[in-house]
Amino acid sequence: MRIATQLLALLLVVYVGACHRAKMNSLSMTGQHFSSSSSAPAAKKADFESEIKPIFQARCQPCHFQGGQVYDKMPFDKPETITRLGAKLFTRIKDEKEQRFIREFLAQP
Repeated sequence: MRIATQLLALLLVVYVGACHRAKMNSLSMTGQHFSSSSSAPAAKKADFESEIKPIFQARCQPCHFQGGQVYDKMPFDKPETITRLGAKLFTRIKDEKEQRFIREFLAQP
């Protein structure tokens, strides 16, 4: 009985690991529609206007955009603000796919 329980636990761990890998693969596949028309995703550069700014518009409006309460201190419609704040932005941006896009943008020279 103990061996059967351990075998069941092992199978469950393998299954959960496979599901996690499949989910991560599907996230990377669905994220490709945000890329530029280039067919090589490794060579793409994250575009602020079309990929990064819409994330912040969806999550941080109205406060961090024109007319918002904190726009004067932290305007999220400007790429230099996002670059300056860096990983601090992830206290509010929890979605892994959105974080990946932002990290790609921050990693650009």
